[in-house]
Amino acid sequence: MKRKFTYLNLWLHVIALAITINFAFAANTVQQDTTIAIRKAKNAKNSYLKNGLPFALPPLKPGIVSTTKVNVNRQGQDEKLLSNVQVYPNPVTNQQLNVSYEVSRNTNITIKIVDLLGNDIATIFSQRVESGDQKFSYNLNNKLSRGFYFVRIMAGTESTIKKLSIL
Repeated sequence: MKRKFTYLNLWLHVIALAITINFAFAANTVQQDTTIAIRKAKNAKNSYLKNGLPFALPPLKPGIVSTTKVNVNRQGQDEKLLSNVQVYPNPVTNQQLNVSYEVSRNTNITIKIVDLLGNDIATIFSQRVESGDQKFSYNLNNKLSRGFYFVRIMAGTESTIKKLSIL
């Protein structure tokens, strides 16, 4: 018990001494620092008034205002990858499905037939195509029963869905 008390007492004295020294140095340096800073500020203020700024500014030029518009075409943000999508004839009666679309740059195209619940019925096209107008024909041959379906055309991350009726 005596040894524990001695170690505890010793640590308390060391901490108290450290705090006291810290306050003593802090109080002493704050006074000196503020008086030195005030003297420097007064001298600096007078020297700036007499000599100007302690550094040279670049020469001033009149502002030039341009009225030219600059168009920056950020690929993928301003321009859609897939456009002008058409599915015909609709409703399908002769078992021939035609799809036409326009692609702005080379990309992978996937065309799927999807039912009303969103289940994939068939993938009818999946290839890389060149940019420009594209046409695709698919013969259904009684692969789908009568009803309503959707044709999903995916180009990269873009997707377009068109309604399809089969009679």
